[in-house]
Parts: sequence; structure tokens; C-alpha cells
Amino acid sequence: MNPETPLPAGPPPEEPPLPGEALPSDSVEAIDGDELPDMDTMDLQALADAAAAVEEARTKAAKAAQSTVQASAEAQKQVDDLVKRDAELNDQLRRLAADFNNFRNRAQRDIQMAVDQAEKRIYNELMPALDNFERSLEASYTDLDAFRSGVELIRKQFMDALRRLGVEPIALSVGDPFDALHAEALTTMENPALPDGAVAAVYEKGFNLRGQLLRPARVVVNRRVLLPTDPHQTQELPAAPDGDGTGGDPVN
Repeated sequence: MNPETPLPAGPPPEEPPLPGEALPSDSVEAIDGDELPDMDTMDLQALADAAAAVEEARTKAAKAAQSTVQASAEAQKQVDDLVKRDAELNDQLRRLAADFNNFRNRAQRDIQMAVDQAEKRIYNELMPALDNFERSLEASYTDLDAFRSGVELIRKQFMDALRRLGVEPIALSVGDPFDALHAEALTTMENPALPDGAVAAVYEKGFNLRGQLLRPARVVVNRRVLLPTDPHQTQELPAAPDGDGTGGDPVN
């Protein structure tokens, strides 16, 4: 400061107190009274409620976290159980597929074996008749009647073999009504001695196998042709009913 500069009039400014020094009395009086906060007027209940709410929220969050962990653990256990069950079902499926494949192969073998056995039975039943045919061809007959008798015996033997196999001939003769369920019509013919639609001739016999149609009979059906009428012949009309004024007895 320049020594020649005059100092301002009045008391000098007060220096701020150093740390640890006591405040002057007038400063103490300035902060007394309403300027200091009153601790009794603070809302301690609100603070307590806020603290309780925070604690309750923390507790709920902890319980929710624990429930989530338990639910996750249970869900994982269910997933593990489902994976295990899936593996068991896949193993059962593979076993069933293998068993079914074996069953199918075994069934095919059994069916083929049954077919072979049935064929063998048929051949064994029919071969004796074939043997007798060969013997008849090698034999010498004195007349035609002896040859016919031999053929009849072979035929009877063959029919007996068919009956043992379950094959029966369909009873059908000339004059019987034509039945489309057991016979097949080859053609028609006119025979005045037979009724219309009757069997006129049996070309091939039909057979049933254990009650079911094996082969239909092949027959000729009779068709009677009606004589043509005379176009010049007139037919008298019937009399009109009474009371219409066109004919009949007069009304009294």
C-alpha cells in the first residue's frame, strides 16, 4: 500500500475468527432462537415408516428372489425328468420297432409255410388220381364199356379228393332257374319244352369252397321268343262306364 494514500475513516473491519476461537457474543446472539432447527419438530414417525417400507421392500425382494430360485430349480428338475422320460420312450420305441420287424418277418415265414403246406396237401390229394390216369393209359381194355368204367372210377376218386379239400360241386341241372349269383350265362337258346329263363344246358360245372363260390357254372339260358301279333287284327275296346253318356245301359 502506498504510504501516502489516506486510510478510510471508521473502525477497521473485523477479522474472521480463527479455528478454535470462541465466537463473539453478538454473533452468538445472532444465531440463537429460531435460526437453530428444533429436533423435536422432525417427523420421526415418517422416517420410521420410510425405513420400515424400505425394509419390507427388501424383504419382499429377497422372498421373490428366493421363490424365483426355487421355481427355476423346480423347472429345471421337470426339464430333467422330461428329458429322461423322452429317452425312455425313445428306447421303448426302438424296441417296439425291432419287435414289430421281427414279428412281421416271422408272420411272413409262417404264412409262406402255411401256403406251402396247403399246396402240398392239394398235390398229395390229387396225385393218386393222376397215377390212375397214367395206369389207364398203359392198360389194355377189351371194349369201350370197360374203358368207360375205368374213367368213371378215376373221376369218382378225383371228386372225393376235392371233397376232402372242401370243394363241393354246385347242384345245377337243365331246367333249373338261372341264378346269376352262382352261374354265368354264355349265350341263349330257344327250347319250347323249357320255361323262359331256365338253364338250357350246362357247359361247365360250378364249385363252392367251404360254402363260398369258387367258380361259377357256365350255362346256356333258355329264351322263348313270342310270336309276332297280326298288325291287321283289331281289338274291341271295353264299354265305357255307366252314366257318362257314351255307352252302356241306358238310364231309366
